[in-house]
Order: sequence, then C-alpha cells, then structure tokens
Amino acid sequence: MRLYGALAGLSLIWGLSFVFIKWLVDPVGLWGTVFLRCFAGAIIVLPFLWFNRKKIVRPIPFKSLAVVGIFNAGLPWGLIALSETQINSSTAAVLNALTPICTSLIGFLFFSILLKKRQWAGVLLGFIGILVLMNFNVRELFNESFIGVGTMVLAAISYGFASQYTKKYLQNTGVFLITACSLIAGTVIGGIGVIASGSARQFVSASFTDPVIIIAIIGLGCFGSGIAHLLFYYLVTQGSAEFATSVTYLIPITAMVWGYVLLGEAVTSHLLAGLFIIFFGVYLASRKPKGKAAVRKSKKAV
Repeated sequence: MRLYGALAGLSLIWGLSFVFIKWLVDPVGLWGTVFLRCFAGAIIVLPFLWFNRKKIVRPIPFKSLAVVGIFNAGLPWGLIALSETQINSSTAAVLNALTPICTSLIGFLFFSILLKKRQWAGVLLGFIGILVLMNFNVRELFNESFIGVGTMVLAAISYGFASQYTKKYLQNTGVFLITACSLIAGTVIGGIGVIASGSARQFVSASFTDPVIIIAIIGLGCFGSGIAHLLFYYLVTQGSAEFATSVTYLIPITAMVWGYVLLGEAVTSHLLAGLFIIFFGVYLASRKPKGKAAVRKSKKAV
C-alpha cells in the first residue's frame, strides 16, 4: 500500500507541476521559471546528497553529469515553460507522456538499440496521437504553432536522450548525485538564460511576496523537482523501474484534473482521444516481453 500511495502522490505532484509552470512563466519569465524550479529543488536534494556523500563512487564523471543536467533539466524545462505560453497545461502533460516513446526512438537512432515491431508500432501511434491533438492540422506545427506542440515534443525528445545517456554512462552513479547535479546544472542554465534573454529586469521586479508565486515556487521546485525525484527513486528501489515509470500513465490524468479545477481548462474530445492513442503507443513501446523470451531472460540472470 505504501508503494501505491507513493505512486499516487508522485502523479499528483508531477501533474500539478504543469499548473505551477502556468502560474510562474508570466511573472518571472521563461528562464526565471527554470532557475527557480531548479534552485528550489536543489535546496531539497543537496542535504540528502551530503548525508550520503560517503557512497559517492569516484572518480565523479562531471562531464556526463553536466550533459544529463542540460538534457534532463535545463533544456526540457525551458521548452516546457515556452510551450505553456501557447498551449494549456493539460495538453502539455499529454504530450509529455510521449517521453517513453521518444526514449525508444532515441535509443535506436543514437545508442544502437534495436526496436521490435511492436515498439515501432508504439512510436507510430505516439505521433498519430499528436496529430489527433492538433485535429490533423499538420501545417500549424511548422508555422507559429510550433511553439507549443512542437516545443513539447522537443522536451520529450530531450528527456529521452537524457534517459539513454544516463543508462549508458552513469549506470553506477548514485541517484542523489545525478539529481543534485542535474538541478545545479539547470540552475546555472536558467540563470544564464535570464541574463542572456534580457529578462533579468522582469525577474527582479516580480512580486515574490505574491502568494501564488510563492506556492508555485515551493510546489514546482521543492516538491516537483526535489521531493518528487526522491519519491520516484523510492519506487524504483522498493518496487521496480517498471512500476515507477507507470506514473507516466497517471500524470496526464491528474494534470487534466488540476488544469480543470485550478485553471478552468476544458477537457476536449481531441485531448481525450489523443491521450488514449498516446497511452496505447507508450504501452506498446515499453511493454516487456512475456512467455518464453521472459523465461530465457530470467534463467540467464540466475
């Protein structure tokens, strides 16, 4: 029951994160949102890293950690914030569910991972789901509407690359170190983005006494980027990786509920149809083999 409670809590936190992004991106700016999210998350995670510092495997692969920080935090979180200036939080969450599909595709393209027919079918279904969300208006994706749907797809691709890169180069690196370095890298990227984009004045002049902004920073940073990662790794270690990643199916649903309740966002038939198709694609792309193949794999492991 504890595992299912943690899974439900994680889905509620990550689903609500899309609402917090909506609340933050206007007052503090695109890169200000990334900076605050990563900074607040790092404050939560760094004490855990300090108490587990003796378990850190050396030498520390700083270069690989920096790459993961860029593609797992700084870049995708900036893209998501940019997307939510054009689309609602529910649509962003549904498109975010493409991450497992993009992970499979990136593995094939850049990490020499072969895909089975069902996985290719899952990839195809995922992109059909995107078309359904857009009401099959493909031309919009290549015009001004690319900022929205297109940038969310890029964020999912970035997550997919980070996952495959982590699996290949950071297999023996502790989760606290990976998470902390990702958040620190994201904080640096967000800070540089604030200065380079000329939005420093907007960031500094934001009303940080506004209860909405304070709640969004705590919710998105401390909970969404800090505690949520710890919950996720708890599910991985106490349950399994497959059980933990099943949160992918719950986040868009909770995001829809939060978006409807807190932002008054409509739940359209296109959104629900796109969600169903993407979910089925994710299932095909990430389903583990059963039967004889699974038995052979388990015997080999023994």
